Amino acid sequence: MSWFKKNRQNDFPTYKFERGAGRPYHFLDSAASALTPKIVLEAMDLYYRTYRANVHRGLYRASAKATASYEAARENIANFLHAAPEEVVFTRGATESLNLVAYSLAATLQPEDEVVISIMEHHANFVPWQQFAQRFGFKLRIIPITKNFELDKEEARKIIGPKTKILSLVHVSNVLGTVNPVKELSALAHQYGATVIVDAAQSVGHRPVDFAELGCDFLAFSGHKTYGPTGIGALIGRYSALSQLSPFLYGGEMIAEVTKEYSVWNEVPHKFEAGTPNIAGAIGLSAAVDYMQEIGLDELAKHERELTAYAIAQLSTIEDVTIIGPGADQDRGGAVSFSVENIHPHDLAHILGNHGVCVRGGHHCAMPLMQELDLPGTTRASFGIYSQPKDIDALVKAVKYVRNKFGS
Repeated sequence: MSWFKKNRQNDFPTYKFERGAGRPYHFLDSAASALTPKIVLEAMDLYYRTYRANVHRGLYRASAKATASYEAARENIANFLHAAPEEVVFTRGATESLNLVAYSLAATLQPEDEVVISIMEHHANFVPWQQFAQRFGFKLRIIPITKNFELDKEEARKIIGPKTKILSLVHVSNVLGTVNPVKELSALAHQYGATVIVDAAQSVGHRPVDFAELGCDFLAFSGHKTYGPTGIGALIGRYSALSQLSPFLYGGEMIAEVTKEYSVWNEVPHKFEAGTPNIAGAIGLSAAVDYMQEIGLDELAKHERELTAYAIAQLSTIEDVTIIGPGADQDRGGAVSFSVENIHPHDLAHILGNHGVCVRGGHHCAMPLMQELDLPGTTRASFGIYSQPKDIDALVKAVKYVRNKFGS
C-alpha cells in the first residue's frame, strides 16, 4: 500500500486546527461533506479581498475580473466533466439541481406516464418525484435492489418501457457505495424516448465522470462533496434538453427583455441563474477542480478504492459487525455502511465521535432504503484524498471498544 505514503492532510487546514487543539481527529465523513483544501480557501479569499464585485453588469475593472473568473470557472467545470460551458448551470448543489429539473418536467407529464427511480435514492431525488406524482397523477415506479445490494437490472428492464418518460437515478449510492449501471440504463431509457437524470453527488470528485460518455440528459453534483465550498454545485445538461426546461426562479440576470405584457428569457445557461450568483463559490469550486486534476482522478479513485477495501476487511474481523453494501471485490464507492448488533447507529456514531472518529450515523437521507432493509439506520465511514489507513485503524479500535462495552 505504498500509495498511502503520500499523505495530503497538510493540504487541509482543518487537520492543523483540530490537532493544534490537542484533539484526536480522524475524519471519515466525506460522503456528507468533504474537507476544503487551502487552494480553495485562497481562491475565494482573493476574490473577496481584491476584486469583490458583481458579475455581468459592471463596466469597471473589478466587475470585469469577477465576470471573467466566474465564467472561467464554468468553462473549467465543463472541461472537467466533458461538457460544453453553456451546458453548465450553477446552482446551490445537487439538491437544487435535481429539483430544478423535476419542477420543470413534472408539469409536462400525464396520468398515464411513468417516472422511474430506484429504492436507493437520496431524498433529494426521491421526494420531488413522489410529491409531483401525487400532484400531477403520473405513476412513480421504483427499481429494487438485490440481496447483494446491487440495482436489480432484471427488474429495471421490466419497469423501464414505453410508458417511461423519465429515469432519474443515483450514480453511486451514498449509503451502500453501490455503483449503478447508468450508461446501460440510459441507453435503455432512451430507446423509449425517456429523459435521463443522474444524481452524481457521490461520484464526481471520487472517480472520473464523463457526462458525454454516461449518455444521460442531465447530471447533478455538489461542490461541498468535491473539496469545494458549500452552497455551490451545478446542473450539467445537454443544451437541447436545457433549452426545453422552464426557468426555476425569476428575477434579474435570467431576463433578456421585460415589458408590461411579457418577459423573454436569457440564453441557456443564464436563464436558470436568477439573481446574484454565488460568485466566490463558483471560483472556489473551480479551484477544487484544479486541485483534483493536479492529483489525477484515477489516483483519487485508486486511493479511495484501496481504503475502502482495507476498511471492509478490518471491520469484518469484528464480531457482530455487518457490512451493509457490496463487497470490496466489486466496483463500489467509498461509503462503507455497517451495523453493530444491539447498538443503535446514533449511539455508535456519538461514542466514536468522543474518540475523535468522525463518522455519520442514521438513515443518510435514504429512509425508503432503510425501510426496505428493515434497519433503523447505519453507521457510515466515508473517505477522501486525505484519509489514511491510520484513520481506519482508529475507527476499528473504537468500534471494538463500543462493542465490548455495550454490545451483546
